[in-house]
Amino acid sequence: MTAAYDYDSDGSAFSLGDSPAKPKAPQVKAKGKSKAATTNSAANGNGASASNGKQGGQAVEAMYQKKTPVEHVLLRPDTYIGSVEPIDEELWVMDTHTQRMTKRKLHYTPGLYKIVDEILVNAADNRSRDPPMKKLEVTIDKESGVISIMNDGKGIPVEIHKDENVYVPELIFGHLLTSSNYDDKQEKITGGRNGYGAKLCNIFSAEFTVEVVDASAQKKYIQTFTDNMKHIGKPKITKYGQKKEYTKITFKPDFAKFHMTHLDDDAIALITKRVYDLAGCLDGVRVFLNDKAIPLKSFRSYVELFLLPPVKPEQDQVLSTKPPDLVYKKFNDRWEVAFAVSDGQFNQVSFVNSINTIRGGTHVNYIADQITKSFIAANKKSKIDIKAHQVKNNMWLFVNAKIVNPTFDSQTKETLTLRASSFGSKCEITDDFMKGVMKSDLKEFVEMMVRRKEERELKKTDGTRSSRLTGIDKLDDANLAGSRQSSDCTLILTEGDSAKTLAVAGLGVQGRDRFGIFSLRGKPLNVRDASTTQISANQEFTNIKQILGLKHGTKYSSTSQLRYGHVLIMADQDVDGSHIKGLIINMFDSMYPGLLEIDGFLQQFITPVVRVTNTRTKERKDFYTESEFKQWYEAQPNSAKGWIPKYYKGLGTSKEEDAHEYFSKLNFHRKNFQPANVEDRKLLDMAFNKAKADARKEWLAAYQPGVWVDNKKSSVSIDDFINKELVLFSIEDNARSIPSVVDGLKPGQRKILWTCLEANINKEIKVVSLQGKVTEKAAYHHGDQSLVATIVNMAQDYVGSNNINLLMPEGGFGTRLSGGKDAASARYISTFLNKITRAIFHKSDDALLEGLYDDGKPVEPRWYMPILPMVLVNGADGIGTGWSTSIPNYNPTDIIANLRRLMRKESMEPMTPWYRGFRGHIEREGPGRYLSCGSIEKLSDTELFISELPIRTWTDTYKTLLNKWMSNAEKGPAIIKDYRYNSSTMTVDITLTLTLDQMSKAEAEGFEKRFKLISNINTTNMVCFDREGRIRRYSSAEEIIEDFYPLRLRYYQLRKENMAEKLGRDLQIADNRVRFVLEIIQKKLEVNNRKRKDLVKDLIGRNYTPIPKKIKPAIAGDPDSEKAAEEAAAEEEQEGSDFDYLLSMPIWNLTMEKVEKLMKEKKEIEARLEKLLARTPIEIWEEDLEEVERLWHSMVVEFEQRLYNDAENRRKQGGTKGRGRGKGGAAGGGLSRASATPKKTTTAATSAKRKADQMKLENGKDGLTAKVQKTLNISAPQSSTSAGPKSEKADTKPFVAVPPSNNLGSDLEDSDEDVTASIFRNLGSSKQSTLTNLFAKKPATSNSAEANKGVNSSKAAVVPNPSTSSGAKPVAAKSTAAPVVTASRKRATKKIVSSSDEDSDGGYNDEDSSDADSPPLQRAQMPKRRAAAASKTSAYIDIPDDSDGDFEMS
Repeated sequence: MTAAYDYDSDGSAFSLGDSPAKPKAPQVKAKGKSKAATTNSAANGNGASASNGKQGGQAVEAMYQKKTPVEHVLLRPDTYIGSVEPIDEELWVMDTHTQRMTKRKLHYTPGLYKIVDEILVNAADNRSRDPPMKKLEVTIDKESGVISIMNDGKGIPVEIHKDENVYVPELIFGHLLTSSNYDDKQEKITGGRNGYGAKLCNIFSAEFTVEVVDASAQKKYIQTFTDNMKHIGKPKITKYGQKKEYTKITFKPDFAKFHMTHLDDDAIALITKRVYDLAGCLDGVRVFLNDKAIPLKSFRSYVELFLLPPVKPEQDQVLSTKPPDLVYKKFNDRWEVAFAVSDGQFNQVSFVNSINTIRGGTHVNYIADQITKSFIAANKKSKIDIKAHQVKNNMWLFVNAKIVNPTFDSQTKETLTLRASSFGSKCEITDDFMKGVMKSDLKEFVEMMVRRKEERELKKTDGTRSSRLTGIDKLDDANLAGSRQSSDCTLILTEGDSAKTLAVAGLGVQGRDRFGIFSLRGKPLNVRDASTTQISANQEFTNIKQILGLKHGTKYSSTSQLRYGHVLIMADQDVDGSHIKGLIINMFDSMYPGLLEIDGFLQQFITPVVRVTNTRTKERKDFYTESEFKQWYEAQPNSAKGWIPKYYKGLGTSKEEDAHEYFSKLNFHRKNFQPANVEDRKLLDMAFNKAKADARKEWLAAYQPGVWVDNKKSSVSIDDFINKELVLFSIEDNARSIPSVVDGLKPGQRKILWTCLEANINKEIKVVSLQGKVTEKAAYHHGDQSLVATIVNMAQDYVGSNNINLLMPEGGFGTRLSGGKDAASARYISTFLNKITRAIFHKSDDALLEGLYDDGKPVEPRWYMPILPMVLVNGADGIGTGWSTSIPNYNPTDIIANLRRLMRKESMEPMTPWYRGFRGHIEREGPGRYLSCGSIEKLSDTELFISELPIRTWTDTYKTLLNKWMSNAEKGPAIIKDYRYNSSTMTVDITLTLTLDQMSKAEAEGFEKRFKLISNINTTNMVCFDREGRIRRYSSAEEIIEDFYPLRLRYYQLRKENMAEKLGRDLQIADNRVRFVLEIIQKKLEVNNRKRKDLVKDLIGRNYTPIPKKIKPAIAGDPDSEKAAEEAAAEEEQEGSDFDYLLSMPIWNLTMEKVEKLMKEKKEIEARLEKLLARTPIEIWEEDLEEVERLWHSMVVEFEQRLYNDAENRRKQGGTKGRGRGKGGAAGGGLSRASATPKKTTTAATSAKRKADQMKLENGKDGLTAKVQKTLNISAPQSSTSAGPKSEKADTKPFVAVPPSNNLGSDLEDSDEDVTASIFRNLGSSKQSTLTNLFAKKPATSNSAEANKGVNSSKAAVVPNPSTSSGAKPVAAKSTAAPVVTASRKRATKKIVSSSDEDSDGGYNDEDSSDADSPPLQRAQMPKRRAAAASKTSAYIDIPDDSDGDFEMS
């Protein structure tokens, strides 16, 4: 039988009989040892022999001992109170003489300090248990070594504990492991926890007296413990008649156990500081030390003791040191925080329930992390890369916290270990507190620390002046670099390897001794806004430093310390080349400004942009800017006839012979940058400092086109370079990044669309192949991957991308899972034009567009003219120079409805952003602000169903959030228990599982907010290029429509006029051809066996219209193009080439069948022309809108069918669990949001009010099921037979041409009559002979020959010379088809120009013509028409009766 033992919390056994509270229990002698006990003994002895009761020569009883708890505390004091050995440490103490905290080196015993602190914390804990406590007194007797601590408030009950049979005060202070803090379910903010506390002080005291007053029992209790709590005195209980209670502990430490003899000054200083701690932490409690009240009223006044300037000990003189700024706030009754700037090392003074956590802990990290995060976020725009540790190392935090049931690293309680989520309260750092932090010197100190680190990092990459440099790729070092003649050496920095090849070829003239070459890879880094990490990691910058021998931080006044005396920038002459020059100048200005002050250090190498060659004299002219060339070209007669231009934008265009020529004239091609002055540096900072965006806007607005750097001078100022050359890149950068309000496209997108439309790509083509076509045909000069990404973006159709994708996706073009980033490689996917694209960008508008030229060849137009503002349909985002833009998507049907309101002179209705397929809702939050809300539905008390996410919150990203919410992260408890994920590439299907507590918290906060189902959509930064090419900020989508409407209406008028003019030309060509054939048949015109010159003269005399051919300019680097241009120019010199459309007709045109066909074509053209002239521009527009609307609704139905099928598939698999109340109008059950009442939503359903019949798909099949049709409420588009559009109010309100806010004049209606009259009048009205009479060889009857005379035009002239006209006037027509123009019309008129495009005869085509194939006269008219459209004035194509062949614009 074994002895009875109790067990401590750590599992060690001790006898209850050793307790001083009870008599020792008699030990039961074991009669024998069991086999198990023997085995255990062997095991505990690690396998050693236990024979004869000895082990290792030592008795087992001596080796294995049992100690009482008190003996264990005395034997191992470091476990309980820390070290009992005196140590030296630098600590804060209170200097009562100077009344401030000072940090000095102390010689003290941690254990002594701890036992005193235990009693102080017990006294402070009474404040938490008894808030009326008002007083705490501490007395320290240095001579006797006695310390007493008294607190008022409710005392300890003076009664016998029934279970332990001892008085409660004795139980508390004289028995280990007794406490009132064992109930962990009860939230307490006290310091005591483990039941040791005051007992440890008793154990390590020679004498320990407890004095307690219990007013309710009217008793006063005094009891003394001596000899380390071994002897317990008999309690002395007396009667007490006062109401005031208190508890007082008086003890004298056992100094021998602390290797001390008395209380020394350092120990008293530490205890005094601890008393001051309590005075600062216990708000509302007066603290006395040796009968003197401590003058601290709050935690703030306590903190200020640390921040007072130091005092000279010898003179008691306060040093004139500025104290750090203090930021203090009491956030709530449990948290007080103060902040000050430290001296480069993190400092903290913190308290948890009045316990001084001298090593901090989780409560300090909780505050420090918030301040650090907010500080970094506030300085995010700073070019300095700030790390969290750099901020924290400059912080001094003071924290006074009340923590529920705190846990510490040990009994000494130096570090709090409780996680922040269990604190029982929160302390969220507020903005006003952070404002104080930001106003302090923290930023300055952090930046100083960062700069010191940067200096060290950058010095690691310093160069040296050595004669030999190896290990740098792309470097061809000069032979004399780094030598005594290094100042005469020039480093050529080239833009890429092709430019380096040109430089190498050129150095065949100059030699390699004094010239080095280094090829740059791409654009240099903008070091002005870059972090040190970015600069150090940038290989180009490091290489340039080492090549030149630059040392960081050195201020250069000469180049004598460098390996090169000059830097020559050799970049392309395009805007990107100018940007590279600017970045290199910026690099030297930011890092080594002294070098820019050295005359001739920085240079640039210029090459021609355009070189023109005279075809006769072979004279050459070089132009170094396009503006310069344009000015020369416009000043030349006959459009620089006889000059062949060749474009040299890239250095790779130049040949080796050109390189020899450049370098042989190096003094001309090399231009020095003039030394920089103060104003130049301000300009550089404006151009490259990210914070100067507003200044760059003003800079761009002040630019005057048509100015350029004068390259005839030997040097150029930085001012001129920035304001005349670099500004062109910034303008181009904005053009690439910001769309046009007219067509909603950026240049890259426009090049892609132009290539697809020109090539009529209606069948699948690989994206990689299309990228090659765009690069070749549209002269795309940027990265291939960037172009591929643009093509992919134009074809994407997932929710949140395009409302109308202009290209069709065939393959993996990306999904809403990751916002399109999951697109497949360009070589695997294909695309082609969407059917609706050509309806939006109508072919009839192509001839009106202003075509651009690149390297001398035609490319995309300046902008397209869609029938509705596409910038609102698909939105846009971009960041340029000084400007950025963010435009959300809108519903095309809403846009069309507002366009029709303007047609009816009605006010537009406000539109809400809208995204095709989105199942949530978008609601207006305020002016220019909208909320995009997902869809969430409560299924049960523990389940939520998410069927939609906010716009552009991608599914995979949200899934990552779900995983974080499910795990027990340190930042807080889990907010979901589990989730079931059934989402597809098209729709969202997520079921959340929550606990009841999580559900209640979610409902209290709101489902959308708690689960981040709300995002912002702003319309405050809707920036576009307007129709004049000026950047403009639009306040609303309706303002964009207002800007778009008059321009589009004007272009419908221009389209009508152009189509009428084309039909008129076709009619005149047909008439000329018929007349030509008939006159040959009638023998009036002889063509056989005649000289060309005589025949042409005869045609001119008979008033046949000449049609000159177009001469295409030569394209740089294209020998075939250059040869074709020369041949065309030579052919142009041949007289009569303008009549090829007649003379090249084959002989079979003289047959009866062909003449009948020509006559029939003429009548068909007349009918088409009459039909066109009978229609108004608005009627044409309405017809286009109806076609787009029809195709758009087909797209909507097809997309909704895909969504429906996707939802059905998931429902069959058991995925969707919603209740089917979807907000977006689509089927697919469960796509609903039941947690909130839906607000007004813009959907495809609400936009289809104009029709009553259900729409059918074009393939003849029914669209959707009845359920889906009912949900969508989409009706078929109207096919109107009337001229005007139909609507709900169409029967009562006719359409008008002009909205009330725009004054386009009344000439839109008048010009139709002018066009009709002029076309038919110009043709004449003579009656043609019948074919029977002609082929029967009977004499033909006709009116005067004057009636058949046409109109002449000068050859290849932009504006015809009146002197070249025949001057003949046509006879007045008798036909009733031509309206009569009254003599009162005095408008200047313009004559219809004939053209001949026969598909088989001489390369002309009657059926189709474009602006590119039109004669020069027609092309000359286009800019004037565009100018008239932009200025809101009318352009007319009228030919009065007295037309003399002159062409004028009214």
